[in-house]
Amino acid sequence: MTAEARLTQLGITLPNYIVQPFAGAKYGKMRPFRIVGPVLYLCGHVPELDDKVRYPGKLGQTLTTEQGYQAARIAGINVLAGVRHALGSLDRVECLVRSLNFVVCAADYFDINQVANGVTDLLAEVFGPERGIGCRATIGVEALTQNACFETWTEFQIA
Repeated sequence: MTAEARLTQLGITLPNYIVQPFAGAKYGKMRPFRIVGPVLYLCGHVPELDDKVRYPGKLGQTLTTEQGYQAARIAGINVLAGVRHALGSLDRVECLVRSLNFVVCAADYFDINQVANGVTDLLAEVFGPERGIGCRATIGVEALTQNACFETWTEFQIA
């Protein structure tokens, strides 16, 4: 099954970055993506929908691990929208190469890996485990723009 078909089967609707431009542009000068050789680099994506950050706050303080997981999943939906915007179709993705994830958390919160599973699980559901699971690092941080609790940077090998 193709990634586009799987997305439809899962009932996921992606933001259209042609109709509603990529939200990151309002935070400073940046490109939403860059293609170098067979690799698509996406800039950071946060859990923002309809111009509003979802699940603002800090894990282990104002947010639960489940809320962080859902925030990461929303960020993943934005990643998929970024891929479609850059390539025209998710079906051009050969595989996720890696993701770098940032979780805003209290100093004594150590389940950052479980939060990042929100984006990892989504990409595996859409692309399948062989293509959708890449290398990953997750880092706990003090703050992100607009009080977002999660941000992810991703790189994909493309056809």
